[in-house]
Amino acid sequence: MTLRTTRRSSLVDQVIDQLRSEIAEGVWAVGAKIPPEPVLSETLGVGRNTVREAVRALTHAGLLDSRQGDGTYVRATSELSSAVRRRLETAELVEILEVRRGLEVEAARLAASRRTPEDVAAIGLALTGRDAAWAAGEHTAFVEADLAFHTAVVDATHNKVLTDLYRDFSAALRASIGAAGTLLEHSDVPHGPIAAAIEAGDASAAAGATHACLDQILAVSTASPAHGLA
Repeated sequence: MTLRTTRRSSLVDQVIDQLRSEIAEGVWAVGAKIPPEPVLSETLGVGRNTVREAVRALTHAGLLDSRQGDGTYVRATSELSSAVRRRLETAELVEILEVRRGLEVEAARLAASRRTPEDVAAIGLALTGRDAAWAAGEHTAFVEADLAFHTAVVDATHNKVLTDLYRDFSAALRASIGAAGTLLEHSDVPHGPIAAAIEAGDASAAAGATHACLDQILAVSTASPAHGLA
């Protein structure tokens, strides 16, 4: 009796770890529907009850959202992301942007000192995508492109803790402010100076340009709470 329970718990834990890994690696993006129970059972080579228990555990942890009669969707990429998302649901936009400013200013400073040619290329590509989305007036695409730019900067720090923290934070940030305001009601804040300073290896200029960018966004947000997209 005890041995069967132990083996079963171990198998459920293995499935939980596998599903958690798939979510963390982006196999299923936030908001995406995961495969149905029979498919997961066959793919993982375990019983449907084991899959059901694993999904239930991840739902309880906040990574999945089971919707009766519809299926199960990815809610967050990690327990941290889930906790941050819940906290940001009740936070003021200005508070969110102040935290984002702190993360991104330090990221820009570190990126300028540690960037590789590959990092510079990734940042440049993200900047091009961001500017193109702005020029096209595509609100949703711009929000994603803007976060992709800042994520590329954070990746260039080569600080795994900061990278993981920012990815979790930005996922929650996207959900919290992605639909806030009308994007084209205020002018864009050019991000070219940030990219240029990082490429030049000027940590002080990179931090300063990022600080100025977020300060301007904060000023807009304070003047009109409906705004605030960087």
